[in-house]
Amino acid sequence: MPGFEFFGDEERKEINDVLETGILMRYGFDAPRKGIWKSNELEKAITQTFGCKYAQLTSSGTAALTTAMAALGIGVGDEVIMPAFTFVASFEAVLSVGAIPVLVDVDETLTLNPDAVRKAVNAKSKCIMPVHMCGSMADLDALKAICNEHNLILLEDACQSIGGKYKGKHLGSIGDAGTFSFDFVKMITTAEGGVVMTNNEDVYIKSDGYTDHGHDHRGVDRGADLHPFIGYNFRISELHAAVGLAQIRKLDMFLELQRKNNKILRSYLEQIPEVTFRIVPEGGEDSCSFLSWFLPTEALMKATVAEMKAQGIAAGNFYWYANNWHYIKQWQHLQEATTLNTISAEQKTALHNLATQDFSVSDAVMSRCVSTAISLLWTEEQIKDKGEKMVAVIRKVLAGE
Repeated sequence: MPGFEFFGDEERKEINDVLETGILMRYGFDAPRKGIWKSNELEKAITQTFGCKYAQLTSSGTAALTTAMAALGIGVGDEVIMPAFTFVASFEAVLSVGAIPVLVDVDETLTLNPDAVRKAVNAKSKCIMPVHMCGSMADLDALKAICNEHNLILLEDACQSIGGKYKGKHLGSIGDAGTFSFDFVKMITTAEGGVVMTNNEDVYIKSDGYTDHGHDHRGVDRGADLHPFIGYNFRISELHAAVGLAQIRKLDMFLELQRKNNKILRSYLEQIPEVTFRIVPEGGEDSCSFLSWFLPTEALMKATVAEMKAQGIAAGNFYWYANNWHYIKQWQHLQEATTLNTISAEQKTALHNLATQDFSVSDAVMSRCVSTAISLLWTEEQIKDKGEKMVAVIRKVLAGE
């Protein structure tokens, strides 16, 4: 991980196609672009690669989430149930449409605990939003059952799990809509970008207009487009899409390398009985962008992280429990509702309530977990060196227990 490790001649060729026309915007300027439509090509490639009917590119994964929520009719006062372990963009998108993020516990899948989700459902619930963190997925059958029982929307935040599958289907293609991020450190990068994927034509049409100021894109003259609703500027550029077009053609190679390197590194940690690994739901296929592993106690993991730092081998090992971007424990700005713009009283109250909410179940999971990022460029000798050093650190900590 990620695709930027293999940026090369293929990406340069696609970018140069755009530069030679000088048309960097995805819409309009039909004659001078000389048939170069990289965004359209990438959207078609996404539908073919990931098995969804429709794809709408956006300027970021965050914009994709915001767009999907708007297109699905999620708005003011609606509650969106999501995990306490995610990236800040997930709750930022919820707040941006006026909805209320309802954070609940995760389990050792590192994603939504279905029992916690069921307990959180109430009359204001509108959507369940699993966030498929670190390459693997939530128990989607369990979540779909809850959605069906309570007539809720299932929106997949699959931004960190490009290439993962659940029962033969690509993550992001299973819910009412799904999103990917194509930022610089994702499996496929466009530098900055994202996509809304859906099998619902109405959601697609709304996403298409919402990302471009409400344009209906039905005429040959952009200036004569109608505006059925208000939209925003969440467009991707042709330059960004050009990079993604080259990257998506390499996806199978990326995944093959990633799974190979993940398996080899895991074989070293498997030598230690006290080390366990994240749970992948039955029928799931991890993209293997991270190797997520546990020690028996918080104290042992904290000591291991400290020792890895002392030995200079902590790089690429993410202790999310103390990470500022990914876990509720560190999100004081969310719990204190610290915003530049005014938010609704209902949103503010819900956010303040997070400060006293019990996340001890998630704490017990996340405090024992480290996720090791997998490089596509590692040689077997480098993996051997990394694995042996990690094993030595863990054994040293366990011996001093």
